[in-house]
Amino acid sequence: MKKFWTYGGILLIIGMGYWVSQKKEVPASDIETEEKVMVEEIVPIEENLLYGINVDELDIIEGIVKRNQTLSTILAPFNVPYQIIDEIAKKSAEIFDVKKIAFNKKYTVLTPKDSLQAQFFIYEPNPTEFVVFKLDRPEIYLESKPMEIVNREIGGTINSSLYVNMTQLGLTPDLIDQFADLYGWVVDFQRLQKGDKFKVVFKEQLVESQTVGIEDIEAAYFEHMGQGYHAIPFEQNGIVSYFDQEGNSLKKAFLRDPLRFTRISSRYSLSRFHPVQKRYKAHLGTDYAAPRGTEIRTVGDGTVLEAGYSRGNGNYVKIKHNGTYSTQYLHMTKIGKGIRKGARVKQGQVIGYVGSTGLATGPHLCFRFWKHGKQVDWLREDIPPAEPIADENLQAFELVKLEKIAKLSAIPYTEKTELLTSSFSK
Repeated sequence: MKKFWTYGGILLIIGMGYWVSQKKEVPASDIETEEKVMVEEIVPIEENLLYGINVDELDIIEGIVKRNQTLSTILAPFNVPYQIIDEIAKKSAEIFDVKKIAFNKKYTVLTPKDSLQAQFFIYEPNPTEFVVFKLDRPEIYLESKPMEIVNREIGGTINSSLYVNMTQLGLTPDLIDQFADLYGWVVDFQRLQKGDKFKVVFKEQLVESQTVGIEDIEAAYFEHMGQGYHAIPFEQNGIVSYFDQEGNSLKKAFLRDPLRFTRISSRYSLSRFHPVQKRYKAHLGTDYAAPRGTEIRTVGDGTVLEAGYSRGNGNYVKIKHNGTYSTQYLHMTKIGKGIRKGARVKQGQVIGYVGSTGLATGPHLCFRFWKHGKQVDWLREDIPPAEPIADENLQAFELVKLEKIAKLSAIPYTEKTELLTSSFSK
């Protein structure tokens, strides 16, 4: 018996040792594989979303609004009862008026694969938003598309015109207008030279990889005939304005032009041949050539003195800015909404649209400028500037200036379509 228990104990110990050794020798990769399999089993399946709607079981039909189409005529082929369309039209008034469905805008219809009646109608009034109409139980909501902000730094050389060369570098008309306004009182854009240079730092807004807008310019530089001009943004008295390297404001009491980036077709003259009356007479204004419907801006804050129609002026607006200056805008195709005698206007506000009413042979703006009640040559006037950097803000301005100039200096001058895009940030 003693031998039996002795041999039995030895066998038991050997067996336990073998079992422990086998457990320790399980490959780590096998354990990781088991854990990986377990993790993969609980990962949810992603939905196929369009406008935030799961479209796995839906047919997608995209279209563009045709001329004179309405919600009713768009949805009729998709078997949506007129009663539902009428209910949607009434219910959506506060969110989106269906009467504003416009020509050439995109829409999408979603229909269940097992049904002929549409379940969703999605309309895009602009590049950044969409309106969802849920048709099976009338429900309407407005959503914004995801937007990303791109930091951009661009430099270029003028060999044609500011507009053409900036456009070649992928810059939008809105950015070009902002840039031209910045330097309107420093550089005569009608007399640019080949070899003039520009740099600009700004943020661009993208939706679905398409540019939908820009934010304010963060810094700029323009070199005209070898003379460089920096534009440094700085907040003073609660307002962000742009200043040159010496701290002088680039802004003046008035905008340089009443139209965004255009050309002058006729200047102030005491003897000009009138194209309609066919005789020489004084032309006491500045003509800006522009397509019909182009927005006309008031060059400064003020009060509307007159807004109406006359045989010679056509549709026109006259504004008093202060005790010294008044301006007048002639030949409008129509006067802006809310612009009437006594109305207050702000610098840059749209007051009308270019036309050819009155004595005019084609669409243009005749802009007139009064000083102390006398019409003078707008382009020769020494317009008072805005306030420079205050003494108490000089130290803070110097820090901002050094940062902006360093950033501008690092930007190379890009040739045509070579674009510089820096880091992306939301």
